[in-house]
Amino acid sequence: MWTKRLFETIEAKRGELTALTCDLVRFPTVNPPGEAYEPCARFIGDRLAARGFAVTYVRAHGSPGDGDAHPRINVVARREGTRPGPCVHFNGHIDVVEAGHGWSVDPFAGVVRDGRVWGRGTADMKGGLAAAIVAVEAILDCGIEFPGAIEISGTVDEESGGFGGLAHLARHGWFAPGRVDHVIIPEPLDVDRVCLGHRGVWWAEVEVKGRIGHGSMPFLGVNAIRGMADFLALVETELMPKLAARRTRMPCVPDGARHATLNLNSIHGGLAEAVDEGLPAPVVADSCRLVLDRRWLVEEDRDAVRAEVIELLDRMKARTAGLDYSVRDLMGFEPTMTEADAPLVATLDHWIHRVLDRPATHVASPGTYDQKHVARFAPHVACVAYGPGELDLAHQPDEWVSIDDMVASAKIMAATALSLLGVDVGQG
Repeated sequence: MWTKRLFETIEAKRGELTALTCDLVRFPTVNPPGEAYEPCARFIGDRLAARGFAVTYVRAHGSPGDGDAHPRINVVARREGTRPGPCVHFNGHIDVVEAGHGWSVDPFAGVVRDGRVWGRGTADMKGGLAAAIVAVEAILDCGIEFPGAIEISGTVDEESGGFGGLAHLARHGWFAPGRVDHVIIPEPLDVDRVCLGHRGVWWAEVEVKGRIGHGSMPFLGVNAIRGMADFLALVETELMPKLAARRTRMPCVPDGARHATLNLNSIHGGLAEAVDEGLPAPVVADSCRLVLDRRWLVEEDRDAVRAEVIELLDRMKARTAGLDYSVRDLMGFEPTMTEADAPLVATLDHWIHRVLDRPATHVASPGTYDQKHVARFAPHVACVAYGPGELDLAHQPDEWVSIDDMVASAKIMAATALSLLGVDVGQG
């Protein structure tokens, strides 16, 4: 039974885990546009190749944003065990959002201070990826033989939908039956939480169409902005209260995410915004566009989610002669949730309790992450998110991850992987 030695090995790698997190942060893998993807992927691949992993680099040709300037390069590393068996796969996205303003440290310096690593992507989710890498390396350092295989992937574009990253891998068979059985994504949902899944999402662009006219004679045109205002009034008075009344059985956090929600992401009406000096032309707006972000629950139906928006648009159109509308779907994914009694979840629960001396909590994410692509293309695979970091820090200035939490999660991920592969690592 390997528990004591395994955990001591990981504890001894505290400095190495911290340094690896800093190294990853120093690759400014900002998405969009997709900076530094290839050097970051090759850094991970070179490290794992040196430990005996078979490493493959997978470019998502033709995916959104892919091109010679910003190729979508993913890395997949696989270490075979001593005999046939299941495969545990750790997946981490290497892309980060822009740094933005308000930082007290250089966001891409990898600053270590107060028991934390500071920088863009530390929590979301380079700290989690580093913890998974060190967890697997500790297994090898201990000389623990295991059946099956362990995989680690560093994928791109999660922050913009994951189409050039995990979606591309899943679509092309990297999670096919017989190849991968369990997937752990070390997203920052906190070190004692297992994230079972996420709400569904529907992004759409709504365009209200009117008729152009002279601004001094608005009665001869049909104002699309006023039509949009009518639609939004119906949304506020009728749809929003309905959404607030719906509550899911999914353990979404924070609590407000247990309700169906709708956000109005952006709106623009009339003439295009002028980039040069000068006054706009006096015209009636013949177009007004709105991007909406609807997050829906496992108890809801995708068609009904869309239909309740269409019903309000139809009413808007009927109220004012000359108005029309169109709806363009931008992105949509079903809610997904791994069952709480799945072996993957139960095993993580056990080791969280053993390592942290407190029970695990099950949660669901308010927004989607790459689990959606596993659910779409590899429904046979059990998949959850588990890792260090606090979700509230993601995308914020002065983002950080706790070194203690990275070490604890590395212990939990290492023991969980071995248990799922059938190795007796003891009871902690």
